[in-house]
Formats: sequence, structure tokens, C-alpha cells
Amino acid sequence: MPAQGQGYAMGAARTASGTICGALPFRIRRDGTWLYRGSPITRKPMICLFAGTLRRDAAGVFRLQTPVESGTIEVEDAPFVAVALEWCGCGRDQVLSFRTNVDQVICAGPEHPIRADWDRPCDEEGGGAVPYIEVRAGDGDLPVEARVSRPVYYELAALAVPGHCRGVPCLGVWSRNVFFPLARLPSCRDGEECRD
Repeated sequence: MPAQGQGYAMGAARTASGTICGALPFRIRRDGTWLYRGSPITRKPMICLFAGTLRRDAAGVFRLQTPVESGTIEVEDAPFVAVALEWCGCGRDQVLSFRTNVDQVICAGPEHPIRADWDRPCDEEGGGAVPYIEVRAGDGDLPVEARVSRPVYYELAALAVPGHCRGVPCLGVWSRNVFFPLARLPSCRDGEECRD
């Protein structure tokens, strides 16, 4: 974050909770790469430090916030990427543990749901919606999430079982006694009757 003098030079305001710096020169690419003034940050400990200060406000805007300063940053998709998956158990007792690109481990369940636009028909290439897992709550209704990388998505797809969500047959995964839909059942096309 900019030094205090730089923040004031950029028109920052001082509040009881610290300096509001406005837009900071950070950007997080869709692949999880952090950029500072257009250049990739290559030191992982630095990325992990910044990631620990990342917040999402009630309007869905991402910001880096410390007790001293707060400023908005640009995020192309989700700020984190789930890059590895481990699981144990099966059925309702299965536990899915995701590791993010900043080495945070998140176990899917009621506190960390998996979200996917699962009822959208697959595209022509057979690709469905990209799943996301909640990393932590935001300041409003929108959480801070990790996008599930394609290799991890394939692992999830291998664990998927048939189920129903809102009365619609789908494929999904269980974790900590919660069923998370990932995609419509392939045999269910618009206008066709689906059978279990």
C-alpha cells in the first residue's frame, strides 16, 4: 500500500478507522496472478500477506484493508483459485478439502458452500458452469470466493453423483452432509422427461 504521504497526495481521506486511499494499483487476474502497477508479484509470501487483508464490501467491490489504510483493487473474476482437492469418506459423510493458490485450506460445507450455475445447459464443447467455493464472508451478501481450477473441476466431476436440487435432477458432490449441485444430468435436455 502507498506510504501515508503518497496516499494523501492521491487525494486520500482520513477517517477514524484509517486512511481511505481510493483505487490502489493492484489487479488480480482470473488465473490468480497478482499484479502491482501491471507487473506480476512473484514473491508468494508477499501475495499471502496481501491476501490476508483482502475484503469485499457490501457493493461487491474488493479492497485491501489494514488498520491504517484501505483501498480498492481490481479483480477479474474471483480473487483466489482452488488449485488442489483432497477428499475423505463417501456419500453424505464425504469431506472435500480445497487448497487455494495462497495455500489456504477450505473444507466445503455449510460455512463454505460450493456455488455453480449448475442449471445452465452445457455449452457445445460439453463445458458446464465454473464452480466457486466460499473462502470467507464479505461485508455484505457477496462472499470472497475461490474459482475452482479446471483440473480440480475434473476431480470434482469424477466424484459427482446423481441428485436433485429444487426438484431438478442434477449431478453434484457431497461434503459435510451438504449436497452441492454442479451440473444438470447429461441425459436431461430441455423438454425431455428425466428419470432416476
